[in-house]
Formats: sequence, structure tokens, C-alpha cells
Amino acid sequence: MQNPNEDTEWNDVLRAKGIIPQKEKEITENDIVDMLEKTIEQKQKNHEKELSEKTLDELDELEDSEDEAILLEYRNKRIAELKALASRRKFGNVLEISGQDYIQEVTKAGEDIWVVLHLYSKGVPFCALLNQHLNVLAAKFPHTKFIRSIATTCIANYPERNVPTIFIYHNGKMIKQFIGALDLNGPNLTVDEFEYMIGQTDAIETKIKEDPRKAKAVQDKMFKDLADTNDW
Repeated sequence: MQNPNEDTEWNDVLRAKGIIPQKEKEITENDIVDMLEKTIEQKQKNHEKELSEKTLDELDELEDSEDEAILLEYRNKRIAELKALASRRKFGNVLEISGQDYIQEVTKAGEDIWVVLHLYSKGVPFCALLNQHLNVLAAKFPHTKFIRSIATTCIANYPERNVPTIFIYHNGKMIKQFIGALDLNGPNLTVDEFEYMIGQTDAIETKIKEDPRKAKAVQDKMFKDLADTNDW
């Protein structure tokens, strides 16, 4: 009886007609290596995912059953991630400064540090409102440095008409400035509107991507149109 796995013309004819099954593809050494590498890669990805979701204590508990070198690598990685996260949360409050602190706290704040500085005057209601907004945003975005200073204490003879003033710095360079009530959209500025304005400079990672004033204007128009309709 002829071997159906032999490479003969007759067997090729039989395979073409479906009388005998197609000859199985021979697995080469390279095929075996590829399969092993894919299996190892997949297991490593699964292993990495499992380890990346564990806490430091849980990684410590696995030391007896897992490869020590791999665990040490992931433990150090998690420590680095936690340190990076902690380093971004170094602020959280509004810092009050004077003129002599300006260079150290603003222009030399540090690499990749965003600084939001409010120059204000006492007794100005809009300045007091912005200071309240700064307290909210400082707690909400602790990786950004929020600072305030009495304008004339920080900059001698600073014009009263220019307050409130917001300066935004990054890596020691001024990125944006809002000078006076007009630039800051008037004394009825809400904290969401202020957050949106600051967020446009990338100083904070806000989720407010659309100007709240536009949404309010649309809403007011809807209410007005509805009221006009009801008058008929």
C-alpha cells in the first residue's frame, strides 16, 4: 500500500481530488522557536499585568513562590511609580509670598512645575473672590503650585487698576497673563470658568473642555425662548 504522506505525483492527484488528506506541514526548528517565543511573550505579558495590579505588600508575599529577580524588578517599578505620584502632590495649598520670594518660588520653582500667581489688593471684592477660587483649585490640582501676593508687596508701585492679575509660569517662563477684571471676565467669574481659563494653558489637567459661559448662554437663551413661547 502506498504511503499517503509520500511526495509523489499520484498522491498529489489524490490530494487535489480530496481522496486523501492534505499532507501536514512539516514543523521546522524555526517554527518551534517561534512558537516558544510567542508562548513566553504571552505568559510574560499576563505575568506583568498580574504583578502590576498588586500592592507592595502583595508583592512581598509572593517572594517565596516567584522568581526573586522578577519580583524585585516590579517592586522597584511600583516604588518608582509611587514616588513619582507623591512628587506630583507636593503642593495642595495656596502659598503667600512677598517680593523677596518671587524668584525662588516662581521663576525657580523647579523643572516641569506650573505656577499660578495671583497679584491682589486687599479690599477689592474680585481679588477676594479669586483667592477663594485659588483655594479650591489648589486642593483640586496639588501638582500645580498656586501662589498669591499683595501686588505692591511683590512688585513696587504696581498699578491698582491692574488687579487682580494672574501670571502663569512654566519652567521659569511666563506662559500667560490675565491683567485686570476685563481679562478675567468680570467680577462674577465662577470657579468653573476660572478653572477652564487656567486649563487652557495646560497648567492644570482639567476635565472642563468647553467654556462654561457658552453653555450658560445657551441655557439662558433656551429659558428665554421658552418664556417667550409661554407668553403667547
